[in-house]
Amino acid sequence: MIKNDIQSLFARVRGEADKVLVGLQEPFELLMIALLTGGHVLLEGVPGTAKTLMAKTVSHLVDASFSRIQFTPDLMPSDILGTSVFDLSTGKFNLLKGPIFTQICLADEINRAPAKTQAALLEAMEERQINLDGQRFVLDRPFMVIATQNPIEYEGTYPLPEAQLDRFLFKVLVPYSDLDTEIEVLRRYHEGFSAHELSQSGLQAILNPETVASVQEAIQAIQVEAGIMRYIGQITAVSRRSADLMLGASTRAATHVLLASKTAAALAGRSYVTPDDVKYIVPHVFRHRVILKPEAEIEGLDADAVIARLLGSVEVPR
Repeated sequence: MIKNDIQSLFARVRGEADKVLVGLQEPFELLMIALLTGGHVLLEGVPGTAKTLMAKTVSHLVDASFSRIQFTPDLMPSDILGTSVFDLSTGKFNLLKGPIFTQICLADEINRAPAKTQAALLEAMEERQINLDGQRFVLDRPFMVIATQNPIEYEGTYPLPEAQLDRFLFKVLVPYSDLDTEIEVLRRYHEGFSAHELSQSGLQAILNPETVASVQEAIQAIQVEAGIMRYIGQITAVSRRSADLMLGASTRAATHVLLASKTAAALAGRSYVTPDDVKYIVPHVFRHRVILKPEAEIEGLDADAVIARLLGSVEVPR
């Protein structure tokens, strides 16, 4: 598959998504970049900003199996992974697989479950496999976790530990809609649109798991010059020396920037990565990994503002 094929395929996917998504072009594009990179996404936004709708739309467009796990304080790891059930008729234990055995998994309000339950996702996210009762189960490809969290409510929540956050390729911020977008959403609902019946909107699958695998293989051939690799390394190193940060970006973050930049280049119809690809990807890869110093927060800075400073301090390769 050549780069122009990937670009035209993505244009078809984006056009199909526009049937149900309004004003969410960048968050949706980042979800598709993550899917084709083989990564996971943490969506952060207040309730009612179409986070669940985006996840369901991706699964429809890829013709992939979909499951939704509602994270609550009493959710147990076995509720995610599965458990062995004794069958009286055979006298044997049978494995009842949990909702993690899917291709697109929506972990809704992931920070409402305690750390023990959150950690049940780690092996699946990192290794695409699960070990249960001494058996190893390989998950179907593509496998992607789309987790959501509410940035406003803190009571009854369990912040994700750094090891869990580091497994997410992107943290994508989903903002409120602007006025024109809001009016278009109201018009569609007035005409009968239902977020629960996407098939009635004429949404058709453009990709399938085999196509996704083919695109991922083609993306590996995207060229990355030594200067671009050095640029990514310098940005990562500067984050670790920043006076505004207690914790900079990890080596995994740097590799995620590289891989996602290759995907972004492919979707743009190029066979090579540019500095602009890197600058576009870095905030979404870094914002959930860096930790600000109290002085920076007192100064009114947030992660995105510090990342912008970092990018401005590193010379862009020609």
